[in-house]
Amino acid sequence: MEDILVGVDVGGTFTDAIYIDSNGYISVSKVSTTPTKPEIGIANALRQLVKGNKIQELLHATTIATNAILGQVGLELPNIALLVTYGFRDIIEIGRQNRPKLYDLFFTKPKPLVSRKYRYEIKERTNVDGKIIKGIDEREIIEIANEMLKNKIESVAISYLHSYINPENEIKSKEILSKYFKYITISHDIAPEPREYERTSTTVVNAALRPIVSRYIEMLSSSLEEFSPEKIYIMSSSGGLVDTGDASQRPVQMIESGPAAGAIAAAELSKMLSIKNSIGFDMGGTTAKASAIINGKLEITTEYEVGGEAHHGRTVKGSGYPVRFPFIDLAEVSAGGGTVIWRDEANALRVGPISVGADPGPASYGKGGDKPSITDANFFLGRIGNKLAGGEVNLNLDLAKKALSKIGDPEEVSISALELINLEMARAVRLVTVERGLDPSSFSIIAFGGAGPQHAAMLAEELGSQEVIVPPEPGLFSALGLLMADSRFEARVAFPKDLQESFEKLEKDLIKKVGKIDYFIRLLDVRYKGQGYELTINAPENLDKESIEKIFSSIHYNTYGFVLDRPIEIVMARIFGIKVRPKPKLGEAKENIEPKEKTFRKAYISKSWDEIPVYDRDSLPKGFKIDGPAIIDEYSSTIVIPKGWRGEVGSYRTVILRR
Repeated sequence: MEDILVGVDVGGTFTDAIYIDSNGYISVSKVSTTPTKPEIGIANALRQLVKGNKIQELLHATTIATNAILGQVGLELPNIALLVTYGFRDIIEIGRQNRPKLYDLFFTKPKPLVSRKYRYEIKERTNVDGKIIKGIDEREIIEIANEMLKNKIESVAISYLHSYINPENEIKSKEILSKYFKYITISHDIAPEPREYERTSTTVVNAALRPIVSRYIEMLSSSLEEFSPEKIYIMSSSGGLVDTGDASQRPVQMIESGPAAGAIAAAELSKMLSIKNSIGFDMGGTTAKASAIINGKLEITTEYEVGGEAHHGRTVKGSGYPVRFPFIDLAEVSAGGGTVIWRDEANALRVGPISVGADPGPASYGKGGDKPSITDANFFLGRIGNKLAGGEVNLNLDLAKKALSKIGDPEEVSISALELINLEMARAVRLVTVERGLDPSSFSIIAFGGAGPQHAAMLAEELGSQEVIVPPEPGLFSALGLLMADSRFEARVAFPKDLQESFEKLEKDLIKKVGKIDYFIRLLDVRYKGQGYELTINAPENLDKESIEKIFSSIHYNTYGFVLDRPIEIVMARIFGIKVRPKPKLGEAKENIEPKEKTFRKAYISKSWDEIPVYDRDSLPKGFKIDGPAIIDEYSSTIVIPKGWRGEVGSYRTVILRR
């Protein structure tokens, strides 16, 4: 027995657990997610996996923050109060002029997370230069605290004007209120940057999540007592691991926790295989995500809208709650194995955005679901077998056929639905490539998630890509990404006067807070004077204006197609402090061994029903080649190889598909 690092990813349908031993051997466990109490599913997965080994560290990706904002049953938001500068009571309601539905006369904005009666105006003021014009009156704060207690407020958000320059009034207010409330969020700790609406929105979202995430982490720790992990880390939206204390204090940073883990795994694999440009394509039970990886690096964005709508992978501005925090730049669409197939009022076939989820799941699961899904279509067409997750789920063909028959001929519905879902996923990939001036045909596709390898080759044909790489254990690849991630910490300062001095102070403060840092990444938010928004660039080694302007002009041109003859200004200096963690060693497939004898399954792959050869992936030696049409079955997924494609077992037990 040995001390092990375990990665656990809680998805919409399955909870995945994984560890890699010192010889590079991967052990996995995949169980059904328990949506209302995800810690139960985690414990179930670990019981199957650990088997006497001692868990040294548990690395965890979770969607609890997103689910809470979306209103999942059992995750009701707490009563929140908001303290703002006098005159700014309605800042979170006024917001911006963005209208997600321009011609919808009945459109209503998202419901504010804080009721108007719980928004309190404080007679304080800091000017734009950070000078305190009016300080905090302690008696006023105490009076408001007593009123909030009467209203059973559980979490408090504080966002004062220009606190990103001087947070003194926010800090003093927090000190007074800390005698009355456990959960207090101040904007300077969460989003110390200009734009009152976005900063206040970020603070409010964090305040809403703190009680929920804190209780979840406490319940998780309690449910894991039998495994006695020494430490628990959570994946952040920016692709780094943070400890449970930081996650409880700033849960806003873990909103896109799960998708970030998969993107990190894809980036690390692309480095291992020396692939210059790749697309991380993650298709799970509920959604499909795409990320562009350039020279092994992922793009980071600084704003996201949580709880909003998405249109073909693009977040609809104004439909959700803005959050100013670093996120891996992902495009996400409602396209997973559980995506529902249906017909609209004009009788046109549609897919999504509704998903059948983990409970009851696709109709073929036999758990009471009766809506046809993408999994049912793949199963009916023979592209997947009748057992998933090593027999954890047994599929019933009669139930799949019955559900599909409700909306038409099962074969026609299945074929059309898969074509539609592939088009939807292609749109997501184009968002992170074509819309950024990149040609997807020159990228390799790293396909993972339980459903990703089933669709990857057809998606590649749609995009013109020539190569698909399926990693080992693709259905648990996001969990594997947790084992590949480093610890990452972020800090920033608005309108820095001296860049070198500002960066050095940020770095010194971060070291004081978290201890040893292996290296720092320096970033700048830059814009032309008079512009409303900025672009984030890597800070040059020489922090002179000419070097910064040269980098900014190049990125501005690539983004918008033009540059301006106008001075630039630096709005924000940011740093990421990276603690490098040891990466697991992936083992190789054995060579010179005989694979298991192939079987055959009747399936519809290349526009006809044929007896398709089916191979067992775990038995395939390195260098083994398979010409399509063919199917490769494994524990966590199924690889579909169409006609005109060839699969080969490559380095690190990957399967590489080429035209």
